[in-house]
Amino acid sequence: MGLWSWFVRRRTAATAAGRPAFAAAIEPKEQEPLTPEQVADLKAAWAELAEAAKESTATGFHACSRGAKAWQEDPAAVRSVAALLRRVDAEDAATEGPTAK
Repeated sequence: MGLWSWFVRRRTAATAAGRPAFAAAIEPKEQEPLTPEQVADLKAAWAELAEAAKESTATGFHACSRGAKAWQEDPAAVRSVAALLRRVDAEDAATEGPTAK
């Protein structure tokens, strides 16, 4: 049995049910709508991030989600990004003090 026939047989076995084996992992999940309090909290978190970004010397950042919910929709995650920007700027300021060249 060659390598090609091994892949063909594996793929056929995985799709025997009519859909790929990983389909359950990529299907979108229903999310419940945010309450007005949650929306207000999320807006406040985004305001904190906007303020931290203005104060920061960073020109951009990239973040990704680790769970089922996007980080952009999670106030705690948005506040964590804001705190990270502030902490990085504070560390940079400490290392670039008057003795730094």
